[in-house]
Amino acid sequence: MICVIRIVGRVGNKGTIDDTLNRLHLQRKLHCVLIDEKDKVRMGMLEKVREDVVFGEIDEELIKKLKEKRGQEGKTYFRLHPPIGGFRKSTKKGYPKGILGKNKDIAKLLERML
Repeated sequence: MICVIRIVGRVGNKGTIDDTLNRLHLQRKLHCVLIDEKDKVRMGMLEKVREDVVFGEIDEELIKKLKEKRGQEGKTYFRLHPPIGGFRKSTKKGYPKGILGKNKDIAKLLERML
């Protein structure tokens, strides 16, 4: 599964980017969704908004922990806290200088946000 977390807020986004983020159920900053990597449509949407989100693969244990701590019945997204200790890298640059885009360290970031 691919975990997607919205990092950039709504101000200054183009209309098409905002529409795509809404279709991914990422209406607000620090919202998180899980996407199956086999879903080509959602993966295409993810490529379009890669400058506003952080995403990467997470294991089943972390998915279970996420659903246990932050899950709500009938919701397709999770609301997260800001990370403990803050973002360690820039929220305006892509990985590896920042955290945006495909990130190998998303599991560590998600752990600090639960």
